[in-house]
Amino acid sequence: MQKDPYFILAKYYPQESEAYKILVGHSEAVMQKAVKIAAAYQKKHSREKIDFNLVREGALLHDIGSCMTSHHILGKKDGKPYIWHGVLGREILEKENLPKHALIAERHIGVGITKEEIIKQKLPLPKRDMIPETIEEEIVTYADCFFSKKPELLEREESSEEIKVELSHFGKEKVKKFEQWMKKFGL
Repeated sequence: MQKDPYFILAKYYPQESEAYKILVGHSEAVMQKAVKIAAAYQKKHSREKIDFNLVREGALLHDIGSCMTSHHILGKKDGKPYIWHGVLGREILEKENLPKHALIAERHIGVGITKEEIIKQKLPLPKRDMIPETIEEEIVTYADCFFSKKPELLEREESSEEIKVELSHFGKEKVKKFEQWMKKFGL
């Protein structure tokens, strides 16, 4: 039996804190979008089975590592750079004995980060591929692209054009990957 994602989040974020409210608001928006994407995809591809519980729980927990970063709202002053929130989320969720959720957390940044990019751009991350591999990882990552963690924008879903503009700052291949997911998943 899986642990309740809200219980896990509350272990790392005080429930009365602004950080908890922002994280849960963002994560619930991502979860709702991810479940819609999964349902639509499953309807078209009935032979490919999707773990809906993993999609729901993975979407709720994907940003848990933010609590250990220097993010101005979600983190702490002496935390690691925010780009580490996926790696730190993986560590937390592995300690919680949730290995599949852990991989979602690590691989959801942008549309994924390759080892080659980490080395070429001298990113302060472990030198390994952190790109979505399973259908559940792809769905949560894709859904996450549509929502901000800015308090004033939590409920606003970004358009695909806005997302492509944001991703273009990280290279054409990131936009191309997002466009592939648009074709694959729609919504």
